[in-house]
Amino acid sequence: MFVDLHMHSCLSPCADDDMTPANICGMAHIKGLQAIAVTDHNTARNLPYVKEAADYYGLILLPGMEITTKEEVHLLGYFRDVETAVEVGEIFTGHLPKMKNKPDYFGNQYVMNTDDEVVDIEERMLIGATDLDLSECTQIIRDHGGAAVPAHINRGHGLLVNLGLFPEEPYFPVCEVRPEIPVNDKLVGNRLRLRSSDAHHLGDILEAVFDLETDRFSLGGLFDTLAGTNLKSL
Repeated sequence: MFVDLHMHSCLSPCADDDMTPANICGMAHIKGLQAIAVTDHNTARNLPYVKEAADYYGLILLPGMEITTKEEVHLLGYFRDVETAVEVGEIFTGHLPKMKNKPDYFGNQYVMNTDDEVVDIEERMLIGATDLDLSECTQIIRDHGGAAVPAHINRGHGLLVNLGLFPEEPYFPVCEVRPEIPVNDKLVGNRLRLRSSDAHHLGDILEAVFDLETDRFSLGGLFDTLAGTNLKSL
């Protein structure tokens, strides 16, 4: 399936305000994508509305978020359903510094419905690092039945940039790689490599260029691939 599994909605302060659930799903549909993941920073509060829009456009939505660990490593957490993602998002938000967002400086943090109406404004600053290390963040994701995938490992806030290696534990069968930046193939090994946009603007959402092979053309098949269940070489 053609996928883009890392993008930010208007709930992430670093994203444009027009990255609404409806606009994201509409653009993904126009670009020929079949499955998407909206992965806001340390929260999943916009996902119920993204799911509504994704269903309208016939897109598979993989519920997710992007967590910042104590080491300032960005880690993608994916889940089988929106409700679990929202629940886990609240756990990670609770481990952020107790600071209010400054919209004029960091950007707005809007929860928007599918009519592009602001239904809530997240006042907690979402873009800081949690007080949980990589292992603890991964354990929380997996304890809730999720899949943990290190984000853009060869770019800023990436695992290889910040830590210089993949730890032996926890083991990550899948990672996200920026194709335009060199990466140490020996360190990545035989892990499945994702290509995503990390879109903060509508135009940055991927075209139908990354074709991810799954055993089943479904949310379950997509999730199992990212969890390493279907990776026969691992």
